[in-house]
Amino acid sequence: MYPSISVDFEKESPCLPPTAPPYPHPPPVPFTFPEPTTDQVNERNQTNSSGSTAPNSNSFGPLPWSTGLCDCCDDVSTCCLTCWCPCVAFGRIAEIVDRGSTPCGVSGTLYTLILCLTGCLCLYSCFYRSKLRGQYFLEERPCTDCCVHCCCEECALCQEYRELMHHGFDMSIGWHGNMARQQRLAEVEGSKIRLT
Repeated sequence: MYPSISVDFEKESPCLPPTAPPYPHPPPVPFTFPEPTTDQVNERNQTNSSGSTAPNSNSFGPLPWSTGLCDCCDDVSTCCLTCWCPCVAFGRIAEIVDRGSTPCGVSGTLYTLILCLTGCLCLYSCFYRSKLRGQYFLEERPCTDCCVHCCCEECALCQEYRELMHHGFDMSIGWHGNMARQQRLAEVEGSKIRLT
């Protein structure tokens, strides 16, 4: 009743070139964690109760913060800046964490606008704490990032500011100033090596 149509599925489709790769995307690149510094490794090798040195049980976990949340008075100038001008402190932190893509003034202005409109600064600033922790593989302590910023906004900003200074940033010159300074230092070191 119906005419029979024979279709040969074994033939190659004329639409695809015969040299087409089997997958359209390259294989994924494996993720690597940042290598801890010598100081961080030495800090992890603490003496246990038996007197022998052994790495902590979480030696492959997140790294501790360089200072505690309530160590605000360790750096009085940072403490004063954060208490009296938190928008400036936050703007500087955001510029470094964003690697210069958002200027200090823009982040500080957004921070101030959120304060004026909602009164809840932690909505914006806790995301930068999370981003900072991700960049430096820091532990989430003493509680979640949003809880830290909701309960202790100024202390959290002070801790983040000190952490970035601990990693060698001069917070007053911003991301681009730090990169220019790093380049000058590398050139000076290179010229010293060539002279010897």
